[in-house]
Amino acid sequence: MRRSGPFRHAAAMLIREATTEDWPAIWPFFHDIVAAGETFTYPLQLGHDDARDWWILAPPQRTVVAVDEDGTVLGTAKMNRNHMGNGSHIAGGSYMVDPAHAGRGVGRALCSYSLDWARDAGFRAMQFNAVVETNERAVRLYQSLGFEILGTLPEGFRHPSHGFVGLHIMHRRL
Repeated sequence: MRRSGPFRHAAAMLIREATTEDWPAIWPFFHDIVAAGETFTYPLQLGHDDARDWWILAPPQRTVVAVDEDGTVLGTAKMNRNHMGNGSHIAGGSYMVDPAHAGRGVGRALCSYSLDWARDAGFRAMQFNAVVETNERAVRLYQSLGFEILGTLPEGFRHPSHGFVGLHIMHRRL
């Protein structure tokens, strides 16, 4: 199943390629999620332009948005090669869902889309390098989609309320 064009998800959302024109809709929730410091290893003070350059990837990598029938951006994902050289057959992905639209299956749809993209692009596996262990919703979602926790970096993440917690490395064969 080729994922190069728009994909209509059963939950009344469309997943399509993101453009720089989508950034004004992504930035508010991106900023809030990163600034909260609970789930991403990005700098807490990451600025607008740097964040855009980190998130909106050039082909052959891919950044997508999930939008509802009205065109509202519900969430976003980026998919890329996780490693270079002899490890370039492993894909990576990152996902952000606008908290105002949590619980609607947006994260599941984005992750499923990225798995299809990676498979279609010829990757042999997908790996997440740094899933914060206290991000239990994400961990459960990834496990329900076939990811395993390969290991945990003890105290690899400084959570603002839980202190030092582990970072899971998660993997799924394609």
